[in-house]
Amino acid sequence: MCPDTGLARLSYGQARALSDEHTALRGPGSGWDLYEYRHSALTHLGEQGASLLMLMAKSRHKKPENVRRYFKPSPEAIAELTSLLAPGDTRR
Repeated sequence: MCPDTGLARLSYGQARALSDEHTALRGPGSGWDLYEYRHSALTHLGEQGASLLMLMAKSRHKKPENVRRYFKPSPEAIAELTSLLAPGDTRR
């Protein structure tokens, strides 16, 4: 039971089925799973500048190497970071 609303919480299986049902484009079993949401959230936080320690706190990981596998910066984020080395240089 949710302590704030008093409503029953979804089981992992129920949440997975609902997620798949509402994100599947190519039929059942093709939608996002809950781990992909976690990965996406950590990636977006990392791209917004969240530190590794904050990502670890949010995801409740105890080891940095476990968080690193979820953080996959986009090519745009990498290009932006690289541009800090030579501002105004568009060749990179």
